[in-house]
Amino acid sequence: MAKSCPISTSFIIISVLIHFTSSTGLRPWPDVLPYELQSLDIASQLRVDPNATRMASRDFGKLVHPPNPAAVLYPSSIEDIASLVKFSYNRSSPFSIAARGQGHSLRGQAMAPHGVVVEMRSLNNDSRGSRIRVTKNPISGSYADAGGEQLWIDVLQATLKHGLAPVSWTDYLYLTIGGTLSNAGISGQTFRHGPQISNVYEMDVLTGKGELVTCSKDTNSELFFAVLGGLGQFGIITRARIALEPASKRVKWIQMLYDDFSTFSRDQEDLISINGLDFLEGSLFMQNSPPNNWRSSFSPSEYPRISSLISKNGIIYCLEVVKYYDELTSHTVNEELQELLKGLNFLPGFVFTKDVSLVDFLNRVHSGELNLRAKGLWDVPHPWLNLFVPKSRISDFNSGVFRDILPKINQTTGPFLVYPMIRNKWDDRTSAVIPDEDIFYTVGLLHSSGADDWEPLENQNKEILQFCDKAGIKIKRYLSRYTTKEDWKNHFGPKWRTFEDRKAQFDPKMILSPGQQIFNSI
Repeated sequence: MAKSCPISTSFIIISVLIHFTSSTGLRPWPDVLPYELQSLDIASQLRVDPNATRMASRDFGKLVHPPNPAAVLYPSSIEDIASLVKFSYNRSSPFSIAARGQGHSLRGQAMAPHGVVVEMRSLNNDSRGSRIRVTKNPISGSYADAGGEQLWIDVLQATLKHGLAPVSWTDYLYLTIGGTLSNAGISGQTFRHGPQISNVYEMDVLTGKGELVTCSKDTNSELFFAVLGGLGQFGIITRARIALEPASKRVKWIQMLYDDFSTFSRDQEDLISINGLDFLEGSLFMQNSPPNNWRSSFSPSEYPRISSLISKNGIIYCLEVVKYYDELTSHTVNEELQELLKGLNFLPGFVFTKDVSLVDFLNRVHSGELNLRAKGLWDVPHPWLNLFVPKSRISDFNSGVFRDILPKINQTTGPFLVYPMIRNKWDDRTSAVIPDEDIFYTVGLLHSSGADDWEPLENQNKEILQFCDKAGIKIKRYLSRYTTKEDWKNHFGPKWRTFEDRKAQFDPKMILSPGQQIFNSI
């Protein structure tokens, strides 16, 4: 009988483990995750290697750098995600889980330090085919059923094949359905149709208990309204039924310049009070936010004239409106626009008109992205500040922020947006928070910076928030993240108790979206 050779056996075992580690990424297993997780069917879709975990701890903002997740799940089905969430929920010490779409958050909201990040875009590899289904029904209303991981640009392309399109958009279409619906989803159509969260009929949501629930305004309505604008705290959106309308083919796109803020804001408010326009946004240009920024649609030949105005006035305001049209209305659209814009007080000679396809207009920001990527200027820190400002104080905000604080930094940053919205287009039952006035403005300071010079812009953001606090301007922050529960309570105000109760109902072990730092500290 041959003698055993412990040394040789050990060598073989070690060799096998080394091979297993390099080929699957499942070893060495992180201490913070239960070893039993490897016995689940999803084990082969979990990655713990540094390449995966590093990527899942980055986002568009590039401002925060928390610890990496312990693992990243690349699901091939909704069942895979449910299996992960159920496993965590059923443990006495659950681990945190964050759903990640395009990673377009600004301050780590889609991260899960020492937990598991779910790469939702991996669902696109589902062998069962497209996760966008269009239903055309002119009587009860047409809609698209889209997976939460789908991009809005893909929804647009899918629905246009049926002569339809969603009614409410974001300016940038390379974002996921689940991502924008977890915040609000705003753009120049919001004054007319409300945010994207006001244009959803139904959702499938995977709760923090691992339960997949279909919900709507009439069925499981508490979950439905909780998730919309809920910052990922109550469930993962796996499907949304999105309202559609007949799609126009082309748009008339008009930009008008102003040198007086009161006139500019009054004209904006007058226009959103009447029917006829399909889109309205406003912006401002100054020395550190010139008209040739990445969102700009001006012809380069117009830059000298506009720059001369900026040099003369310090700030120039731009009102941007759009009217959709097609073959049936092509002969009347110009006349309708003239009637709508009659009586506006923009600067004579500074009106710029374009005629483009609907797709080119809706996807306008993508061309700016491609230009920045080509120059290596897209993948940089983005210390953005997005606010909702009550109409009653927007003039004070202009004086204190636009004219005083913003010009202090002498570096080119990015576009500055300011345009009004109407409160009754928002459903107060959702988790989203807006000012308590009939009309309020969204302000977007979309800064970009170099890798080492973003802190002055971040300090300027803090100065703006301090100014609002001192001046008693009751702003609400959008796409932001607070770091204390007290700040979150102040943010939600009267909605906080409901928000807290919903968390206890749908994610009682506080598993989901720890990166928001509402119920979890990092």
